[in-house]
Amino acid sequence: MSVSTDQKRKEGGFVETARVIFHALIIAFVIRTFLFQPFNIPSGSMKATLLVGDYLFVSKYSYGYTHYSLPGSLPLFSGRIFGSEPQRGDVVVFRLPREDSTDYIKRVIGLPGDRVQMIDGQLQINGQPVKHERVDDYIDDEDGRTLRVKRWRETLPNGVSYFTLDLQDNGFLDNTQVYTVPPGNYFMMGDNRDNSTDSRVLSQVGYVPFENLVGKAQVIFFSVDEGEAAWQFWRWPWSVRWGRLFTIVR
Repeated sequence: MSVSTDQKRKEGGFVETARVIFHALIIAFVIRTFLFQPFNIPSGSMKATLLVGDYLFVSKYSYGYTHYSLPGSLPLFSGRIFGSEPQRGDVVVFRLPREDSTDYIKRVIGLPGDRVQMIDGQLQINGQPVKHERVDDYIDDEDGRTLRVKRWRETLPNGVSYFTLDLQDNGFLDNTQVYTVPPGNYFMMGDNRDNSTDSRVLSQVGYVPFENLVGKAQVIFFSVDEGEAAWQFWRWPWSVRWGRLFTIVR
């Protein structure tokens, strides 16, 4: 019995559709593994550089690849391939050393061998205070209330400059011990200094091994107000922070 022309067309259409889907999945796998991976910001520890509700692309190639670069962090190899060290001031996604299934995003402050300390809320690197200048307050909306938060422009020794927030004077981590960054590790801090669990808290984050770096934050491609769901497209006219779309992370 011969197969009808219509049935052959249906089978051919199914095969072609399956082929397109397969190729699309392969392309998505390659892009996500080797080029860019999307992340969203769940907390305010990097405010005001990054806000809750920001969605950003992280470049996976910036520092090379480890097994954390693979989907599911498959332990297929150890060490780093095509490794390139981060620069002071980079905003980096990394795996939490004590719980390596958890992603964190912070700024690289200390390089291997550096001595890092906070004294009266001012960052010190290798015994030298890092330049910080008082600028206009950051205006924050929280539960319908408008809050004014002290803001500083901090400039690292390599010239990288960014804003930090100071929620309170004499905060818990405004005065710390001297941290000496071990070889092959990095010291990470959030820009929202009084609301960031970072390398200053050795029991929670501590020093971050080079192998744990996932990638460098590059661009915010989408952003919605805190508490809004990104998938609720019918609310986008009011919920999307249009001015943050396609801004470079610095």
